[in-house]
Amino acid sequence: MNHMKIAIVGTGYVGLVTATCLAEVGFDLICVDIDTNKIESLKRGIAPIYEPGLDDMLQRNIEKGRLTFTSSLTSVMGEANVVFTAVGTPSDRDGSADLQYVLDVAATIGRALTGYCLVITKSTVPVGTARLIREAIQAELDARGENIAFDVASNPEFLKEGTAINDFMKPDRIVCGVDSERAKEILQKIYNPFVLNGHPVIFTDIASSEMIKYAANAMLATRISFMNDIANLCERVGADINMVRRGIGSDSRIGSKFLYAGIGYGGSCFPKDVKALIRTADNLGYSLEVLKAVERVNGQQKTVLFNKLNSFYANDLQGRRIAMLGLAFKPNTDDMREAPSLSLVARLKEAGCTVYAYDPVAMDEARRRTGLAVNYCRDVYETLQDADAMLLVTEWSEFRILDLNKVRQLMRNPVIFDGRNIYDEEEMRNAGISYFCIGK
Repeated sequence: MNHMKIAIVGTGYVGLVTATCLAEVGFDLICVDIDTNKIESLKRGIAPIYEPGLDDMLQRNIEKGRLTFTSSLTSVMGEANVVFTAVGTPSDRDGSADLQYVLDVAATIGRALTGYCLVITKSTVPVGTARLIREAIQAELDARGENIAFDVASNPEFLKEGTAINDFMKPDRIVCGVDSERAKEILQKIYNPFVLNGHPVIFTDIASSEMIKYAANAMLATRISFMNDIANLCERVGADINMVRRGIGSDSRIGSKFLYAGIGYGGSCFPKDVKALIRTADNLGYSLEVLKAVERVNGQQKTVLFNKLNSFYANDLQGRRIAMLGLAFKPNTDDMREAPSLSLVARLKEAGCTVYAYDPVAMDEARRRTGLAVNYCRDVYETLQDADAMLLVTEWSEFRILDLNKVRQLMRNPVIFDGRNIYDEEEMRNAGISYFCIGK
């Protein structure tokens, strides 16, 4: 394979970042998506997601001609010899991952294949999916009476929203599940430019590669729920979760990352992947007890901030004006999927509150999901005007430093419920503001 032409199917988060970063190091890429509106705006260099650094890189590689866009996968199969699938795998009703889009892509490849092709799964898919993809491609080839060689490989992504470009360009690890030497060589060639920092490409069998992605996210989700559980106990015994975190995080076996208590995890990955892993095990007659608890704790944690507010006002929230700072499930993204803010808004409305909110980038996305339930504001201080309480929901850096005198003057009742533990309790008290946080 002297010239590699790479197609990426799906221009969501993963597909677009992967395509742009591969183009950045010199590969030729065609991005495919059935959403023609998305393709048209991408041709003009407009990304459908907010990710720091993505727009510039996108523009640059479109101008250099290394990045092109189309809505027809069939039309690119004549020239593409490597195809990444990065289409969505949403949760089905029972929590298992819905593979409809992944298998549609496989069937299309099988119908259009003209010569050897390596099909690489980037989407997060349950263990055993590679086999289904292979069967779907083979079935189409059999129907055509064609005998064309192809390989299937698994290459899970470990991108963090908000730092995705850097994560791709300088990865901790690159995991590739392969079952042929040819597939291994191609993947090695694709990822050589990205492992100059000395981190290796880890080659495994395909099932292990599919499992690594789920196990990694499940472990991170477990750390979050564990700390939230301990935080709730800290409140009851008079301990401080921030001190506990420092104390246990300095143990090298535990490490200090991902030990922050808060109002539960959200986003497009943890909730979906924990569910899918539980479901995979259930289907095989094995119960993942730890992860079932992780999920339960997370569900409860999303109610913690509301419960604190409710008990502060002795169950009397009717007509109260509540200010929410932050809507996205975490900072530096506009992603609202499974965001704790959504369940919080629903509870506040149910209790008869009016909700005023501000988020630096996620307000359009939030508006789409909440409709008229929320009044969106231009900045922090407009949000706080006449508020009966402020809820800090997403720890955007611009929320870290507030003019506390101004806050006290603007609010009808200066009380802050800090869902991310970003403020200093003493400073709040000195400014005459009542302050509540998590795990203290």
